Amino acid sequence: MKVEKFKVLLYLKKSSPYKSGKTPIMGRITVDQSMAQFSCKLSCIPDLWNPRESRLNGKSREAVVTNGKLDKLLFSINEAYNSLTERNQPFDAEAVKNLFQGSMDVQMTLMRLFDRHIEEVKARVGIDVSHRTLPNYLYTRKRLAEFIKKNSNSSDLAFSQLNEQFIREFQDFIILEKRLSIETARHYLALLKKICRIAFKEGHSDRLYFVNYPLLKQKDNPPRTLSREEFEKIRDLEIEEHRWSHITTRDMFLFACYTGTSYVDVVAITNDNLSKDDAGALWLKYQRGKNGKLSRVKLLPEAIELIAKYRNKSRETLFPKMEHGALKWNLHSIRQMVGMQGALTYHMGRHSFSSLIALEGGVPIETVSKMLGHSDIKTTQIYARVTPKKLFEDMGKYIEATQDLKLVL
Repeated sequence: MKVEKFKVLLYLKKSSPYKSGKTPIMGRITVDQSMAQFSCKLSCIPDLWNPRESRLNGKSREAVVTNGKLDKLLFSINEAYNSLTERNQPFDAEAVKNLFQGSMDVQMTLMRLFDRHIEEVKARVGIDVSHRTLPNYLYTRKRLAEFIKKNSNSSDLAFSQLNEQFIREFQDFIILEKRLSIETARHYLALLKKICRIAFKEGHSDRLYFVNYPLLKQKDNPPRTLSREEFEKIRDLEIEEHRWSHITTRDMFLFACYTGTSYVDVVAITNDNLSKDDAGALWLKYQRGKNGKLSRVKLLPEAIELIAKYRNKSRETLFPKMEHGALKWNLHSIRQMVGMQGALTYHMGRHSFSSLIALEGGVPIETVSKMLGHSDIKTTQIYARVTPKKLFEDMGKYIEATQDLKLVL
């Protein structure tokens, strides 16, 4: 095969800089009218890049090492081109790219990148990723594999095979065929878009797929919190002594109302999480299991009493271990005992702390956000609600502050 034009261009992908300030180095192979882009899997500081020479300027260690790798890369591309030319068969730029990168088996594909990212998430669980995050990736991967198998009779896809129709049909597959909720579909599609962003940034894909595809709108369901009356009914509920599991559940729930702890944290906190300030006040300080953020709460007398009630030298944790399933069942029974409408979940205690105890008590929302260990204050704003008591107090303050004002025309 006679080739009129063969060219290799190396350039910086300035649209996707890394947080370190470096920019990925990309490549483009041209064979006659065909082109194929690829990632060099290298990066550099933009100021060092010489676009005319397709290499780094200077003799720094970074420049010498990177330029050496670029030379090897260009040599491999030319070797692949020469090999294809000797076959006397038609080929294009994509064939050169595939040959120098190796077979399709070692190229980065959609499911291979998904699996790699899952392994990265696994390694971060308990550090800066919640143990509840990993199942979201695993379920998404499972449904995506089912869809690819059904739709293309394949176990994987190259990123170049993706298009707008793919994500639209995947969405229909989740909702119509698997009969999953809109919220679940939203989570699955969001993770798919994330994998495609990673592929584009790392150079495995020459397009940023699905960037403009709108996710299904999430229902605006504000967190359910207890009313003051419901809280007092649960607090004052008399439970028979032999139902110790229900008593423990009720007390752990009240602890959440007093401190804002979630279930995963309340069963993990120990005496090491307690400390006193200079004034002698007792504080609870712990890293949240969900996001690793530090939560700091000055303990109310009621919370201190509960800690003292369950203190036991034979275990490390402040409260006894209780399976989440047993706790859920006990809360269901407690809800029936107090005649409460709707569900009663442990997380409602955390919600109620933010509204009943903190915000209604006049604590600034910024402080509540720190106490709850939220990554973003927007999350706290979702928790926040204006209770009738707070509304009347704020209106009273407004009237008092403006009663001496006179309107001047």
